[in-house]
Amino acid sequence: MVDTTFFKNNGPMKLSDIAKICDAELKDMSKSEISISNIATMGKAAEGEICFFYDKKAKAKAAEIKASACVTTPELADCIPQNVVILVTANPKMAFLQLNKKFYSEISNRREISRTAIIAPSVKIGENTFIGEHVVIEENVEIGNNCYIEHNAVISRGCKIGNNCRIGANASIAYTIMGNDCYIYAGARIGQDGFGFMVVNGKHERIPQLGRVIIGNDVEIAANTCVDRGALDDTVIGDGCRIDNLVQVAHNDKLGRGCVIVSQTGIAGSCTFGDYVVCGGQSGFADHLNIGSGAQIGAQSGLMRDVEPGAIVMGYPAVPIKEFMRQVACVQKLTKNK
Repeated sequence: MVDTTFFKNNGPMKLSDIAKICDAELKDMSKSEISISNIATMGKAAEGEICFFYDKKAKAKAAEIKASACVTTPELADCIPQNVVILVTANPKMAFLQLNKKFYSEISNRREISRTAIIAPSVKIGENTFIGEHVVIEENVEIGNNCYIEHNAVISRGCKIGNNCRIGANASIAYTIMGNDCYIYAGARIGQDGFGFMVVNGKHERIPQLGRVIIGNDVEIAANTCVDRGALDDTVIGDGCRIDNLVQVAHNDKLGRGCVIVSQTGIAGSCTFGDYVVCGGQSGFADHLNIGSGAQIGAQSGLMRDVEPGAIVMGYPAVPIKEFMRQVACVQKLTKNK
């Protein structure tokens, strides 16, 4: 059961309404007025709740379902106990997503500007925007409509934030132009100096970082991730990207649309990713690499060369996945022979 201390329950909902939300067929229309108060996991759902069943490996557990209703596929419907109302759909995972979004919402503060926020007179703030306690917003910042700026966030001079954006607590945004519908999680650092130095007379001299960070629409950058601004060119995060916690995106990197970068990945400077590149956790990239659209990078891989579009690579140094598996098999044979 979802804890209503943290999330608002928008129920109860009738099964007829749930069927529409889930794009599902209610097998017994006489049950359409049954009220559902919660979504729960298959193993914990009780009377008055609904669950989802789409994993063929869990067929044995399906017989133990005690929920009032269950959303499943036509192929798995016969596994559900007779006393449970069945809703069938071709895509239960999508149905779960849609119902979850309708059933629950975060409890948010009223749309107001806190008295402790420090906001420069030149700042432009759109309608219906929340500014939390001790937020600092510097000169010439523009913030769109329906934004949510959480406590202690800092938005430096000249930044532009689009509509429907959320900036998490203690996040800092600098030298950044951001699109609409973005979520920058707590503690993220966007637009800090790139890591650029030159040895001059035996000393490390800082190279001025004069670029920006350009973030597209519908981008999520998770907690404690760092996206450095460019040296001269901009660092670019394309529309629809999802960047996990504790990721480093260095100066001048360019990510295409829909890239997924999993936690603890490090991308050195001036790398270019195509669209829908997926990087497993703790993967690392040397500088100036080109990673083709649709490429998949296995967890803990080390990339030192360009990757072709659609390629699946893994290992250190990263090689095509089939070659990596042959390497693993060879090492296993060698150890067994000993």
